[in-house]
Amino acid sequence: MPRQRARVDSNQPEFVAALRERGYSVCHLHQVGKGVPDLLVGIDGRNFLFELKDPDKPPSARKLTADEVSWHAEWQGQVATVTSAQEADVIIRNTHNRVDS
Repeated sequence: MPRQRARVDSNQPEFVAALRERGYSVCHLHQVGKGVPDLLVGIDGRNFLFELKDPDKPPSARKLTADEVSWHAEWQGQVATVTSAQEADVIIRNTHNRVDS
């Protein structure tokens, strides 16, 4: 059975551009499927996984899918659900401050 085409949130291009402008590396993972987060973001030798949700959609449409819930629960590393590049930037900066201290 062929895999359904991966959906991309409408805010993803703007989100990726904003992070790249801040100097982050960004790799698209949304095509992996099976609950894997949408983006891998890197800076200063550190990696961050982000599930991107569209803030313009109602809260019910921003919920994690069953596959995403399962993947997040089983993942032993960092992963976060965000709606903006600013939210991701805060998570990255806060993590940097904890690790670098």
